[in-house]
Amino acid sequence: MQTNTFKKPVLGVFGVLAVIGVACWIYQLANGLAVTGMSNANSWGLYICMFMLFVGLSAGGLIVASSAHVFGIDKFKTVAKPAVICSTACICVAGMLVLVDLGGIAKVWRMLTGPNFMSPLLWDMCIITIYLVINILDLVWMQKGDEDKVRKLSYVALPVAILVHSVTAWIFGLQIARAWYTAIMAPIFVASALDSGLALLLLGLLLLDKVNIAKFDNSLMASLGKLLATFIAVDAYFVACELLTMAYPGAGETVALSEMLTGATAPFFWFEIIGGLLVPFVILAITKNREKRGIIVLASVLVVLGVACKRVWLLFTSFIHPNVYGGPGIASGTFDAQQNPADMWMLLGSYAPTFVEILVVIGVVSVGVLIFMILSNKLIAGEGASSAHTTKTSE
Repeated sequence: MQTNTFKKPVLGVFGVLAVIGVACWIYQLANGLAVTGMSNANSWGLYICMFMLFVGLSAGGLIVASSAHVFGIDKFKTVAKPAVICSTACICVAGMLVLVDLGGIAKVWRMLTGPNFMSPLLWDMCIITIYLVINILDLVWMQKGDEDKVRKLSYVALPVAILVHSVTAWIFGLQIARAWYTAIMAPIFVASALDSGLALLLLGLLLLDKVNIAKFDNSLMASLGKLLATFIAVDAYFVACELLTMAYPGAGETVALSEMLTGATAPFFWFEIIGGLLVPFVILAITKNREKRGIIVLASVLVVLGVACKRVWLLFTSFIHPNVYGGPGIASGTFDAQQNPADMWMLLGSYAPTFVEILVVIGVVSVGVLIFMILSNKLIAGEGASSAHTTKTSE
């Protein structure tokens, strides 16, 4: 079987974007986090928002790959390697986004010498590291064809994949001072990881098929599309449960809910509900649509964009109204405040990513795309070419 690879010019474009991102990150290190749109009122911004997205995208891929072996779904085993490659690329992006969000990265080693085991941030660092190791082992053993080790590892990988996004959710859900304080936060994160991760995997598979690196039949795509529709329904159910709890009289979250429904984060909320949940579910619920690759691409793109919007309204809604009572407000800590003391105090949180932040994120994501393309060239296209060579030799 003749296979193609991702070409050097394509790799070069993403390489250039990655270098630009590194340059902007160095500029940020030299000038501090004040070059970003973050402030004391909005201590998390685009970096953490994208971190949440890519952790979920990564978890979804490994869950699909592990389920193929744990539950004996043979037809899903054909996508196990691309799923793990996609998962590996996404978890690398997530880890890099955490590092670029740190103002003093030179002291990151202190997490090893003085860990605070009460902090969910430490839990996240540990589980992401374990998760990356599992992905690497999975790829190595798949490449060697050691099916027994892959099967055994899947029994560990599946709960770890669920746990990696649960721990990310606990970073938010265990904060009493924010509107995130809810026991259902982890299930919401896991549900969105399932649909967004599977949607990204579908896009990756269709891309590999399009460029002739690997071939996947329509029946497999239809089965994955049906599974995606199920995951979307579960995600929508958990979101509805959370909204009902927030809206119930006496819940104390009416301010945050009003911002989500009609305020600053409303466009992101409604796009997720309509464009990221309702529309793709209706599309994929129709059997004939799941047999059309263009329709699957549309539904998958909408799901990923919808989950990205969920990360935006989930994160930033809680920063709009700081939990501070009395006094002049919160010291903003921005460059503008240094130049004009009148701009020092903030009563409402406001955030918009700067050009530096956007370029850094583009650079980090470009590294993830390069990881996916290079591993696909080596482990999938190379495998096909090796198989073709063996067949030709035997003839």
